[in-house]
Order: sequence, then C-alpha cells, then structure tokens
Amino acid sequence: MSVELPFAPVDEVIRRNADGLRVSADAAEELARKIQQEGAQRATVAAQRADADGRKTLMASDFGHNSLPEKEELALPIAPVDRVARLDIDDRYRVSMDARIALASELEGYADTVAAAAALLARHADRRTIKSDDIQLYTELTQYFE
Repeated sequence: MSVELPFAPVDEVIRRNADGLRVSADAAEELARKIQQEGAQRATVAAQRADADGRKTLMASDFGHNSLPEKEELALPIAPVDRVARLDIDDRYRVSMDARIALASELEGYADTVAAAAALLARHADRRTIKSDDIQLYTELTQYFE
C-alpha cells in the first residue's frame, strides 16, 4: 500500500508533540502509514453509516462531527485525506468537503495522540530521538486496550 499523505505535514504534527526530542525520517513515514490505515478504517465506518441512511455521499456527521475547524487550521492537507478516505470504500460514494475536513481533523487528533505517546516511549527508552519503532509499539499496545 502506497502512502497517500505527504510526509512534511505529518512531520510537523510529530514535531509539535516531540517536546524537544529529535524525530527520525522513518518515524514520520511510519506515522503517515498509521494515519492512512486509521483514515481508511474510519471512512469505511462512515460509508456504512451513509449506506444505512440511504445516501451515497459521506457527510461530516458520518464521522461524528457537528462542528468543524477551518481547514486552514489543519496541518494535514485535504486532498490527500480525500484519497485516504477512498482507499477502502466503493467508487459509488462521494465524500463531501465537510466530510474531508472532519476526517482530516479526526486524523490529526489521532496523529497527535500517537506522536505524543511515541515521544513518551522514546523518553522511556532513554533516547533523544523518536523512531518508527516507537510509533509501531504504541499502535501494537493500543490493540490490547480496545
């Protein structure tokens, strides 16, 4: 699976949560991969909600949003998030602009959580650099608590 998200905005998200730690290039790439997987899963659930309502257009409410941030406030770009949303859903679905913004907002929140946890894991390992292993370990650990 190719990564649809550009690494620069993902790197921005991870660095704002790094709290002074360095960030390896592999960590940003791994976080982009995890964001993409999470986004595809959330879009699949949103498509099921739209289907249940007899719609072919995903709306912000399908992602659980009633109010949206301004898209300029988001680090993650909307066009790649739109491609992420379409990875695992049928071509018959449309994704409204509000749904794209809602998904980008959700994914940015997810990325903040993962990045902050990865920084904590790097510190716990007595390292000054966040590595892709920290991202992977956090996502593996969270599977046990879902």
